[in-house]
Amino acid sequence: MQTAADAGDAAALLAAVPAGRRVALVDPRFVGHVHALRLGLTDPRFAAATVPGALTAQSEARGALLRALRRTTAAVGAGAPVVAPDTDPAPEDRTVPGRIAVALEAEGTAVKRPELGSLTATVPTDAGARAAAESARDEVDDEAVRLRSAVKAHDGFFTTFAISPYSRYIARWCARRGLTPNQVTTASLITALVAAGAAATGTRGGYVAAGILLLVSFVLDCTDGQLARYSLQYSTMGAWLDATFDRAKEYAYYAGLAIGAVRGGDDVWVLALGAMVLQACRHVVDFSFNEANHDAVANTSPTAALSDKLDSVGWTVWARRMIVLPIGERWAMIAVLTALTTPRIVFYALLVGCSLAACYTTAGRLLRSLTRRASRTDRAAQALADLADSGTLAQGVAAVAPGLRGAFTAPAVALLGTLVMIGGALFLPYGSPLTVAAAVVYVVLSGLAVARPLKGALDWLVPPFFRAAEYVTILVLAARSDAPHAVPAAFGLVSAVAYHHYDTVYRIRGGTGAPPHWLVRTIGGHEGRTTLVAVLAAVLTHASGFTTALTALAVAVALVVLVESIRFWVSSSAPAVHDEGELA
Repeated sequence: MQTAADAGDAAALLAAVPAGRRVALVDPRFVGHVHALRLGLTDPRFAAATVPGALTAQSEARGALLRALRRTTAAVGAGAPVVAPDTDPAPEDRTVPGRIAVALEAEGTAVKRPELGSLTATVPTDAGARAAAESARDEVDDEAVRLRSAVKAHDGFFTTFAISPYSRYIARWCARRGLTPNQVTTASLITALVAAGAAATGTRGGYVAAGILLLVSFVLDCTDGQLARYSLQYSTMGAWLDATFDRAKEYAYYAGLAIGAVRGGDDVWVLALGAMVLQACRHVVDFSFNEANHDAVANTSPTAALSDKLDSVGWTVWARRMIVLPIGERWAMIAVLTALTTPRIVFYALLVGCSLAACYTTAGRLLRSLTRRASRTDRAAQALADLADSGTLAQGVAAVAPGLRGAFTAPAVALLGTLVMIGGALFLPYGSPLTVAAAVVYVVLSGLAVARPLKGALDWLVPPFFRAAEYVTILVLAARSDAPHAVPAAFGLVSAVAYHHYDTVYRIRGGTGAPPHWLVRTIGGHEGRTTLVAVLAAVLTHASGFTTALTALAVAVALVVLVESIRFWVSSSAPAVHDEGELA
């Protein structure tokens, strides 16, 4: 820390700091909470940030900061405004850091202004103002605010009342011992994998241990995000781990339960895969709807207005959060039922609960979409096209087919293709060439569905229909096959493909766009993989051929997707964000 005699001296001191390092300007008269400065000066997600009386800039904003400082110094010395008064608002913070923040924004550099809530951050100009600021600072417990802000503002009932009251203190304990969120995330994954291993024993003691360990894993899962918010340790690697490990833990646990059930003489692999498929389809409904409406212009939906009104009534907020069976409630249910009942009952409860939740959330989104007057942007249409995951076959059809007009044409065509594909897999004789014909029809219809930009009111349904077509087809064909272990092999394939789809979602959320086109082409796109599985089911009718083919396909998809995903998330282009997660 160095003290500058004036703004010119500050510019010289900043210029002397080695390139690549973060710098900060703080007015020496600053009065406020330490955590207010921490929020303004240490968050790694923003190139520049400010609170009243303080400003920070990371390496990418250093040049703009120096230019703004020199311009501001010259303007203040000449008695001129920092920026043109007819085009930019006057700065609320009249200190040098505040004026520089306005100058940075005028130049085009985004400056983050974190919400401080009850925290104090001010630069008093006289003794009376200083006394008042110090009194306001002393009345608020800085550490208590920091602990509260470590917990997500919107979370499920179980997480809010059964986990967060003590997990925040675990997060603080971790921070004081130098542990990182990534280490806690990894510990949560390892604990869940051990829980899956305990469930795989197929014994009552193993099931009890699995239930307890799953809850411990969830506590750690909450702690890692709270530690990130408490200590402001956000990273690209953390975003990737947090975004993917929840699914890995849950699906590994499903597999552990299925293995344990088989050891006890009850084959529930179909139920395990069904639960995974349902959960993945639920999530893509959430993701697609959110992306379609991320930047939609206007929102006049009476359904949304009613939802906002219900959110003003305390008990309805918690009831609505619980009815969607978010991860906290879902894992608590799984843990308790694992310890007390059987894997079959666990999966029955999951399928029923998630089905009801899916009906509730999808119905609400349909009503919102049909009753609002909004224009979807090109960005939203591109996000939906990326989520559709169309490969070479569908894109080839889309390139030569005329775009079908009509407000609801795209989802209707996608739904028709889904019904044809699933119906063929379900009702045609297993191994029939007609199933392959159904896959060809599905390819054509899926191409027609994406031939025009997805800007319709219900076009967000197109990616979920494609997910359902692919996942359910794999499930049905594996379940109808006489090949031993075909369903576990299908479980592995759907897991690999689902990882690719989740990876796509989090790349889009980070603002870096979907995975490269070569990746989608290499792994076939949804229609290519679905067609390939249908062909394999028709050709490989001998004992273990279908299982071997599904396993090989799963390994191939997993290798390609994981290598590219890891390369991206450890690269400099990955988004430096921490995902707050979805309630579901």
